[in-house]
Amino acid sequence: MTPNQNTAPGPQGDAPEMGYEQAREELAEVVRKLESGGVPLAESMALWERGEKLALVCQQWLDGAKAKIDAARQASVDANASTAS
Repeated sequence: MTPNQNTAPGPQGDAPEMGYEQAREELAEVVRKLESGGVPLAESMALWERGEKLALVCQQWLDGAKAKIDAARQASVDANASTAS
């Protein structure tokens, strides 16, 4: 599965399961609203909390991708080491 598929396992907790791109796009929209400055305080706080959850979703996708890359690199190094011996 790729990180942009909505059916991929998402983070644990109360954040919804969603793909990386969807979370990133929604996070960008949250940031735009907060930066506009015309949002009441209560709504700003709710947007901030949502943004924190979306940032966590994005970070978990990125961490998962990095772990897969690191594992693939290590497998390549291991394979090269065993053929060199």
